[in-house]
Amino acid sequence: MVNGMGERCEIGRIGARMAAMNDVALRSEEVDGRHLRRERNREAVVEALLEFYREGNLQPSATEVAERAGSSARSLFRYFDDVDDLCSEAIRRQNQRIMPLAMFDIDLSESFSERLDTLINARMTMFEANGFLGQVARMRAPIQPLIAAELAQGRTFMRNQVKKILAPELGALDPVRAEGALAAIDVLCSWEGYQLLRVDQGHNRATASAILRTSIATLLGITLAD
Repeated sequence: MVNGMGERCEIGRIGARMAAMNDVALRSEEVDGRHLRRERNREAVVEALLEFYREGNLQPSATEVAERAGSSARSLFRYFDDVDDLCSEAIRRQNQRIMPLAMFDIDLSESFSERLDTLINARMTMFEANGFLGQVARMRAPIQPLIAAELAQGRTFMRNQVKKILAPELGALDPVRAEGALAAIDVLCSWEGYQLLRVDQGHNRATASAILRTSIATLLGITLAD
């Protein structure tokens, strides 16, 4: 009798533990489900804003963004602190996507012309892929320190990239002239330089690339073959 009661008590304890474990598992699934829905909704909002930027609308309203994301303006601010927070996330996301376009192998055994083409093609491709995000980032930078810091970091990276890929030609110049040439080439190969050539002056990619090739070679005192 005692053994039977003991067995029933033990079975009861096991059942209680299993029920508790199931309850914990269910609550965990609910939490995971809410987290996944939140992340999906947050992702949809970011993508909606990026779509507006790609279309040329650089200042869509919160209502416009929320509607395109299939949400509401009120719920939008459950995912982001404010509009600035949303813009920062969109810019960060886009920067992650285009960063591989900025990376390329630097082979100093290649000719100057080959290395120059590699640099110019990579920059053109990256800036084209970035679309209007470069403009948005520069609009936001004065009031958003995180964006300003990212821009500064990117500019440093691109300047160092120019310095590395053109190291033989820069090294052949006296230090003062080399520093001036590097500064000018950095400007020519920047997003701002790209905007001036492609947007303000209306040159197509081939013409803009040719202008950059000639200008950079001239700064380095090199005559390119026709």
